[in-house]
Amino acid sequence: MPRFAALIIMFVTALLGVGLAYLMGVAGIIGFLASGMGEYLQALPRRAFSQLDVFALMAMPLFVLVGELMNRGGITRSLIDLASLFVGRSRGGLGHVNVASSVFFAGVSGSAMADAAALSSTLVPAMKENGYSGVYAGAITAASSVIGPLIPPSIILIFYGAIMNVDVAALFAASIVPGLILSLALFAANAVIARLDNHPSLDSRPPLIRTIRKAGPAMLLPIIIIAGIVFGVVTPTEAAALAVVTSLLIMAFGGELKWGNVKEAVFSATIFTGAIFAIIFAATSINFLAALLGAPAMIASWLDANAFSLNAYLAVLTCIFILVGMVLDTQIALILLAPILVPAAYPLGADPVHLGVIVCFTITLGLITPPLGGVVLIVSAATRESYWSLMKALLPFILIEFAVLFLLLYEPGIVLALPRAMGLV
Repeated sequence: MPRFAALIIMFVTALLGVGLAYLMGVAGIIGFLASGMGEYLQALPRRAFSQLDVFALMAMPLFVLVGELMNRGGITRSLIDLASLFVGRSRGGLGHVNVASSVFFAGVSGSAMADAAALSSTLVPAMKENGYSGVYAGAITAASSVIGPLIPPSIILIFYGAIMNVDVAALFAASIVPGLILSLALFAANAVIARLDNHPSLDSRPPLIRTIRKAGPAMLLPIIIIAGIVFGVVTPTEAAALAVVTSLLIMAFGGELKWGNVKEAVFSATIFTGAIFAIIFAATSINFLAALLGAPAMIASWLDANAFSLNAYLAVLTCIFILVGMVLDTQIALILLAPILVPAAYPLGADPVHLGVIVCFTITLGLITPPLGGVVLIVSAATRESYWSLMKALLPFILIEFAVLFLLLYEPGIVLALPRAMGLV
């Protein structure tokens, strides 16, 4: 019973509404005392700081700042117009624009939440004005937002690389093809639904020259970030800093470089980063306790005793992260479970880069699945559509995204083809 004290305390305090960083920290410390390992608490601060003192992790707050700057720089509207130029005139055009905008937006923010919030307030009203139901417009917005964390620069991939000591450049290269496959699957799903429900196409397209002039500079960001990191020109942190400078120049070019916008962006990025770092610090206590209690060794012994193959363990691992992703924030789920569960797959033959992309994709899917579905909550609040109506409309997209997940899970060559070609794995 003492071994499970930390988890029991964390669960009870979570039900009481206590902040996650506080409840994990308190649960971890009480777990040490209940397990008779209180003497190890003196080593906890050093271990916690070692979790934070990772150079690659410093890229995360800078990429968050880039997304905040671009949101306040009016770039969202120009990215939607750019998507309309390419796919807007086909049947179900605005649905295609929604997916394409998520692809473009992913190269700027790398966040599903930011993608969903931006498109819910801009593109969903336009879809409703053009004859789409509010529920369908919200559902495809939520579904396409999952593209954000897959296509670089991805905040969650940077986070995973930092805590699991996996090369971020390799993770970025490995996630490009899966992100494009997911995009094509959503394009196909929207095309089928558009035929069945007779969705309209766009009658007109935005002006070509003006749209390219406004959106073109923003599209330089993913080129700078991805090419710089993948080809080893800059580190992820240096690329993030360069992206911040480029964002400020783009805002100045578009006449949106105002002190109020920059101040709000810095404030929002600081709040988000502080919350994540506090959670990492607190979660370290639980991870440290799990290591001292031999949790990784117990998992390895369990695998040996049950003669698990790699495919079987990957199935178990995926199911666990799907369930956890439904109720926990992505970063929290990663810091709590990845260091304990993922290493056990390596002796079975799993590739760290392939597994990193799969784990991050799996947890992200929890953002659009009940009972919580953080992205769906955001879309529901922004569009004022019923949460469960959105979930019902999301079902076909969820099934398609899970099909893509299992394709990537059991065909690792798809994920690893690009990083292997670049010599990154």
